[in-house]
Formats: sequence, C-alpha cells, structure tokens
Amino acid sequence: MPGLAADLVQHRVAVIAASGSPNPALAAKAATKTIPIVFVNGGDPVADGLVARLNRPGGNITGVTSFSNVVVAKRIGLLRDLVPNARVIAVLVNPNNASVATDRKDVQEAALASGQRIVVMPATNESEIDSAFANAVQQQVGALLVDADGLFRSRAGQLIALGARYLLPVSYADQEYVLAGGLMSYGPSIADGYRQCGVYVGRILKGANPGDLPVMQPTKFELALNLKTAKALGLDVPLHIQQLADEVIE
Repeated sequence: MPGLAADLVQHRVAVIAASGSPNPALAAKAATKTIPIVFVNGGDPVADGLVARLNRPGGNITGVTSFSNVVVAKRIGLLRDLVPNARVIAVLVNPNNASVATDRKDVQEAALASGQRIVVMPATNESEIDSAFANAVQQQVGALLVDADGLFRSRAGQLIALGARYLLPVSYADQEYVLAGGLMSYGPSIADGYRQCGVYVGRILKGANPGDLPVMQPTKFELALNLKTAKALGLDVPLHIQQLADEVIE
C-alpha cells in the first residue's frame, strides 16, 4: 500500500479516495501532506490516527466512518436472540487491520455487558479462515460473528460456505453477505457511506478544504436476514427479529 500511495502522489492526482480498512488511508496520509484524501472505513479515525478530531479533522484528510464495530453489542444481542443456546460466540478478526485493537476492546466490553462468553479468533488469509472455523467447531462455539473488514468481504463466498458446512450460524457486518447466502447482518449502510465519499470528493474538486469538512458518521443502519439459510441451519427466526429486518430473503 505505501508503494501504491507513493505512485498516486507521483502522478499528481487531484484527490485520493481510500476505502476499506484504515490501512489504505494511513498509507495515503504517510505519502502526502498536500493532496486531499477522502477515506471510507469502519474504524475510529481519531483512534486510528487519521484525524485529530471528527468535527474539524484539519490537514488534508477527511472522510466517512461507519463506526462498524461500535454496533458489535447489538450484533451480539441479535445473535443471542437467534441462537439462545449458544454458550460461546466466536468473533473472527483480522489482526492486520489497523483497527484490530479497538475491535477487540469493543468485543470485550460487549461481552462483559451481556454476560456472553466470547472467544476471539484471528485470521489473515484463506487458510487461516478455514482453520478458524474448524477451531470454532472444536471449541463447541454456538455462533460466529465476522468483524467488519475488507479481507473478509473479499472472502465472502468462503465464509458463507464454511458456515453451511459446519452448520454454524454466522453474523456479518453488511447485507451483501446475506444477499449471497449468509444468515444475518447488521450494521451501517455501506452504500450510503460510499455515496457520501463521492459527495466529499466532488466538493473537494470544486475547491473545498478537506480539513474543514467534518468526518461523516452513519445515520442509517440495516438488518438483513436470510430465512432460507436459517432453515438450512435448523433455526427458527423469532418474529420480532423478522419485523425489525430491513431486508428478508425467503
């Protein structure tokens, strides 16, 4: 990523849009102090070192954060409602993500608040994802929560297939997984975040100073359910969860 960012700077681009985990935005920030940068990610941009503050980020960088991991308590609660007999819930994280320390903290706080036993399982590639699922089954994990991360989004097919193979209920951060056959998702609207990124890029190209544009935070959250997948897993989805869902696939 540092090499790619340096290449963009050398080409004297007008603006850099950095999406996914905080890593691309951090690489862009390290490469230039003058070219405007607009990020889109799910972490805490202050804790990740991208901006000094949300309301006036300063410098040459601003963007959109979904604070995906702030909703981890809600996601755990929905999993508990859906799989009430799950004594242990696993959380799959990517330790190479710059936000992983914050993610682990959010998970631990959610576990303490709910009284739910949580185990954190790291994975950085395809093979480690396979191993994490096998390990979860060995530890008699009752359900699994996939952290918001670009790596996992790129391996959605693998994750969904593993959940089906091991008959393991899996919760995801956005509904793209559910549309592809995943069980359930809850989180900020990904499409809305990228739309706002485009708006900010347009404003900067028209002369706006990125340091004066506040970091945008999510206003729209989406719950999606795949009842076909739930049936294959032998789960009865409570009516109140179905009524809360924005997207239900039957």
